[in-house]
Amino acid sequence: MTQATAPAASTSPPASPASPKDGRTADRSLARRLLARPEIGALIAAVGVYAFFFAVAPAFRDAGSLATVLYQASVMGIMAIPVALLMIGGEFDLSAGVAVTTSALTAGILSFQLSTNVWTGVLVALVASLAVGAFNGWLLVWTGLPSFLITLGSFLVLQGANLAVTKIFTGNVASDSISDMDGFDQAKKVFASEIGIGGVNFKITIFYWLIFAAAATWLLLRTKIGNWIFAVGGNKESARAVGVPVDFTKIALFMGVGAGAWFVGMHLLFSFNTVQSGEGVGNEFLYIIAAVIGGCLLTGGYGSAIGPVIGAFIFGMVSQGIVYANWNPDWFKAFLGVMLLLAALVNLWVRRQATRR
Repeated sequence: MTQATAPAASTSPPASPASPKDGRTADRSLARRLLARPEIGALIAAVGVYAFFFAVAPAFRDAGSLATVLYQASVMGIMAIPVALLMIGGEFDLSAGVAVTTSALTAGILSFQLSTNVWTGVLVALVASLAVGAFNGWLLVWTGLPSFLITLGSFLVLQGANLAVTKIFTGNVASDSISDMDGFDQAKKVFASEIGIGGVNFKITIFYWLIFAAAATWLLLRTKIGNWIFAVGGNKESARAVGVPVDFTKIALFMGVGAGAWFVGMHLLFSFNTVQSGEGVGNEFLYIIAAVIGGCLLTGGYGSAIGPVIGAFIFGMVSQGIVYANWNPDWFKAFLGVMLLLAALVNLWVRRQATRR
């Protein structure tokens, strides 16, 4: 006769009640994650500016007008990207505007005076631009002086040298035309050609601008160099303590600005065949404005590469939209100042919303 056995008691522990989520571990909503992006404030502003000029300026709606707006934005945006990376790294470069002119003058004057292929001048100008950036970065890490003072000095040196050297070699304030020299047509195709799409001609700088923005975004978000940039901009001493090469990163960022100045300088040179030695003064502030509108903090450690792209696009819309609306162009700087203040306020609100629990 079999004996019935009692069912075995369960040995699994009783389920513990789910621990409540606090503000640190709770999943953020999609809207909150979007607000955490540095460029979201600029995107909101760009949509508003576009809608405004679309409504008040009928000429603004044409495809050809869009090509002009994008061209204006691209020339500024190509420089605004490395300037923004430098600002994320906690530094400024007030010589960025005249450095563009220095690069163009170097290539133009050297090619003409030596009667050589223009590509020789292009390569020498690249070396010179990188050297200026490296010098600014080296002087910064060697002296510990603020980048504002160092690059202000570089700005004055380059501004004076641009005018003086040009007068020595040409006898006037502009470089000689190089349009009939060897290699000019090939260089023009690389730096200043147009691409037709749907019956509308778009400057090649627009495509370079987008490619550079994509590369800079990848650099910031997918490489250790991007981590270094954010780290040195947030707290360089803490970054140094955990092994980040602070000096190398800062010098490389200044050289990046030099590379951007070279590229824009080559575009100007091969677009107009000659360069005025007094150009570029004040453009450094426009690059910084585009970066700030795009969400970069003046204190460093925060920003993106997409933000200055949007900031430059806003600049292009404003500069051309005022013309298409038949307004007095003297209001451009005032409008740009209002946009800067509004962008700063929007970015402040966005950051507060993103960090609020």
